[in-house]
Amino acid sequence: MKMSRTTAACAIVLLTLAGAACTKKVATAPPPPPAAQTPAAVTTPKPTPAPARTTTASNPPASTPSPRYPNAETRARIDQLLARISDAYFDYNKSSLRPDALKTLQSDSVELRNILAQYPDYKLQVEGYCDERGSAEYNLALGDQRAQAAKTYLVNVGIPDGQLSVVSYGKERQVCDEHDEACWQKNRRIHVVALAQK
Repeated sequence: MKMSRTTAACAIVLLTLAGAACTKKVATAPPPPPAAQTPAAVTTPKPTPAPARTTTASNPPASTPSPRYPNAETRARIDQLLARISDAYFDYNKSSLRPDALKTLQSDSVELRNILAQYPDYKLQVEGYCDERGSAEYNLALGDQRAQAAKTYLVNVGIPDGQLSVVSYGKERQVCDEHDEACWQKNRRIHVVALAQK
């Protein structure tokens, strides 16, 4: 029996279609049921303690701010230290610190530095003074040089520059009114004071 070419061609097309249909059925076969694993995977990564830890970790710094100014007891101690390191005296027409002035400044300046390091907003002022001799302008300049010399010493001890300011009163605000060397010596000085809180 001879098949006609048309019949053979139809048979080939039918076989090809049948093969393609079989291939599609194999490819579209239902996948294994993973539904049982998906709920287990969703329930496992549910713990929420991590965000709670982040929130509590950021709270302690906000709840304990450091004080900007010392309390009354610490201010009283600062005043005691300032009373002891103030008045460093100078020679006539000089702005360099004498050995006795250095001793006066160094006596309690380290403790003062340690206290001020805790309160960066607390400020001190170094005041410079002169005796009555000389012009007002000259004495203002000399008083400023004396205050700057003391400030430089205190900065070298470790007190931050930003916590120290200087002012010169020249021959104003004399502590002694006599007109002799003993009195003039008392007026050639620096004085360190705490500035008023803002």
